[in-house]
Amino acid sequence: MIRVAFLRGMNLGNRRITNAELGEQFERLGFASVATFQAAGNVVFEAGDASEEELVGRIGSGLAAGLGYPVPTVLREAAELRAIAAAEPFEAAVTAVAGKLQVLLLAAAPPASVRNAVLEHAGDEDRLAFGPRELYWLPSGRTTDSDLDLKAIESALGLQTMRTRGTIARLVAKHLPA
Repeated sequence: MIRVAFLRGMNLGNRRITNAELGEQFERLGFASVATFQAAGNVVFEAGDASEEELVGRIGSGLAAGLGYPVPTVLREAAELRAIAAAEPFEAAVTAVAGKLQVLLLAAAPPASVRNAVLEHAGDEDRLAFGPRELYWLPSGRTTDSDLDLKAIESALGLQTMRTRGTIARLVAKHLPA
């Protein structure tokens, strides 16, 4: 089965790893058909029928041992990523005048109470909508100019990592065509 690992905190600050080195780390962990995408910790690989929990543990402990620092990992299957790439969580009239659609890939689906609390942070400048294990964020401009309380959202949602929907769509087109 083809899976994609989204690694959090790669190539930030003094942590630098090339795509080739990252691919080698995954091959060392016994994964097949490894391919990296962009330099942000996106790794496509074949993993047999291991559970998501097993894979996250294997990747986390293996990368920590190989790189010397923890690497929080969020996994998705090909079908999940195709759905994210095709998702239109906001009206076309809104997306035409807004910033880039961001996708917060969550490690687990949050309960309804957490979803509701997170959605209270939304407004006209920062629209939010949930998918099965994603939070879509449509800022009105650049993410760095937003007043959205990402720390509060992260605290409520737990482990997650963010990519643009455009990045996910390009990854799907290149590595996971239907």
